[in-house]
Order: sequence, then structure tokens, then C-alpha cells
Amino acid sequence: KSTHIPLIADLLKAKGVEVVLTREPGGTALGETLRELLLHRTMSAETETLLMFAARREHIELVIQPALLCGAWVLSDRFTDASFAYQHGGRGVAADKVRVLERWVQGDLQPDLTLLFDLPVEISCQRLAGARDPDRFEQESAAFFQRIRDAYLERATEFPQRFRVIDANRSIEEIQNELKQIISSF
Repeated sequence: KSTHIPLIADLLKAKGVEVVLTREPGGTALGETLRELLLHRTMSAETETLLMFAARREHIELVIQPALLCGAWVLSDRFTDASFAYQHGGRGVAADKVRVLERWVQGDLQPDLTLLFDLPVEISCQRLAGARDPDRFEQESAAFFQRIRDAYLERATEFPQRFRVIDANRSIEEIQNELKQIISSF
């Protein structure tokens, strides 16, 4: 997905859209500090979930809401669907707990469009191998990543009006052609 974000931003800018690029966890000074903890420190699944939502609250308040109020479009590398996938699906935190945090932290704020780059777990693991020093998420088992994938696909089924599932087991060119079609029709 990180390969395609600059293309998406360029497509939107070419249409005259002001774009704010950001990421989760991160996007703010506090969010980046929490990101370091989340990626490199061992903690319970519920602590991880709470820290993700603390970073998200700060992100919404300092980056997302101001950008939206100014008429910009926000292009975020991950948002709450990632918490349903990683913390609920991957770590086993009860979905009801994640939903409570979602309502509390973001109210009715939801993405208008969510692009899910879907890839079989074994291929995803092959692509990650040797790319860089793995963080604590990237060191998890294939079963962990299968639960994440399943949770993402379940979320896409639950919210088909905003999700576009993209087969990421294709060439970059094929994926980017599909992205161009999605963005131009959106």
C-alpha cells in the first residue's frame, strides 16, 4: 500500500484536490512517540488497543479535522479498520471494546473510501522478508496475519459502500491502473 499512496495523492492533486497525507499510528508528535512504543515494546493486547486509539484521537484532533474543515482530502495510511484487523482480528481484543473506542474517539467520522490491498498471507510474508528490520507486528506468525486478513475482509463485507478490495497479487502497473479507475470514478 505504501507504494501506491503517492500515486493516489498525485491523481487527486491532478483533479485540483488539496491532499493531506498522514499515517497511523503517527501523524502527530505524540502519535509518532506512541508509534515507536507500539512497534517496538511488548505490551498486552488491550494496552496496545488503547494506545492505538490515543494516537488516533490526537491524529483526528490535530490533523484530520483541521484538514477537513479547510476542504482538504485526507489520505491516511491506515485508520480504524486497522484496529479491527490487528487488535481485534490479530490480537483477539473483543470487537465490542474496539467499537466502544471507535465511537468515543471518532464519533461519526468515517472514511468515504477505504482501499484494501488484499494479498494471500504467504505472499505478503515473502514480500516483507528482508525488506527491513521487522517490527514486533512483522515478527508475528502466519496465523496472526491470516486472522488480520480475515478481519479486514469481514470489515469490507460489513461496509461495502466504502471499501474497494484490490487484488494486490498483481503487477504494480495493474494495481495502479485499477487505482486510477477507482479514483477517477470516486
